[in-house]
Amino acid sequence: MTWQFTLTGLLIGGLVGLTGMGGGSLLTPILVILFGFKPTYAVGTDILHGAIFKSFGAVRHRRLGTVHARLTLWMFLGSGPMSLLGVALATHLKHVYGDSVQSFEAYAIGVALIIGGFGLIAKTFIKRGIQPSDDPFIMSTRDRWIAFTIGAVFGFVVGLTSVGSGTFFGLVMVLVYPLTVPKIVGTDIFHAAALLWVAGAGHLIAGNVDLHAMFWLLLGSIPGVLMTSQLTLRLPDRSLRLGLATVLILSGIKLVNTPGADYIVLTGFVVGAIVFATWGVHELRQNRAALATDPPLS
Repeated sequence: MTWQFTLTGLLIGGLVGLTGMGGGSLLTPILVILFGFKPTYAVGTDILHGAIFKSFGAVRHRRLGTVHARLTLWMFLGSGPMSLLGVALATHLKHVYGDSVQSFEAYAIGVALIIGGFGLIAKTFIKRGIQPSDDPFIMSTRDRWIAFTIGAVFGFVVGLTSVGSGTFFGLVMVLVYPLTVPKIVGTDIFHAAALLWVAGAGHLIAGNVDLHAMFWLLLGSIPGVLMTSQLTLRLPDRSLRLGLATVLILSGIKLVNTPGADYIVLTGFVVGAIVFATWGVHELRQNRAALATDPPLS
């Protein structure tokens, strides 16, 4: 099974290129639900794949000057060590309880996906802290401690479940820090890459990574993100993010295995597809109408 992994990587890379780094959250539930991976191995493979994959974006944003280095450092001081604690907990439970712990890990991933899905919805609509100009942001002592705490809390979640490196941190930065959109995106991606390298190394040492699957995933995901990030004709961004959030929430419900989960997921996908298609058509019509009313250039 190789081309299936490459196709999955292409899908993940394409979503990340179109919607931002939140698209990467889909990989763990895909590995668990579609490919039958044990949750612990799905998490480890996803995290190390993300470390390599997101490094391309991190380097690019650093060169563009869209990374707030001090904010990244203070978040990483909390997230790096705590991600290893999450890895250690997952590995300890695996060794102590064996395969029986996989249901706990699946439950934890499911809860994180549901929260991450709602977080992505909030991130789509909330623009509270976004600044129009790129004025220097000097961090106070309070700002540093907030960044450290944010890193510690969500770093642990990422190490345990692989979910949140592209959703939770970006959402909190929007709410707390006065940064422009490029600075939020660049800082989010650069920090995510650094965090995932630490957590990924921990999972690799613990034996929680399927290197064969990771190689074939990268073979699709790297070209996918490079191609879609260069598209001049982009699909409606808000609709894509809401559609992605819906998939994350439904995947979480499936992994949590709530009563009637299969019917909830099926109904959710049908309703979500209808709403997503309707919203997309509406936004495309609005864009066409706006273009039609613009005066021609002389």
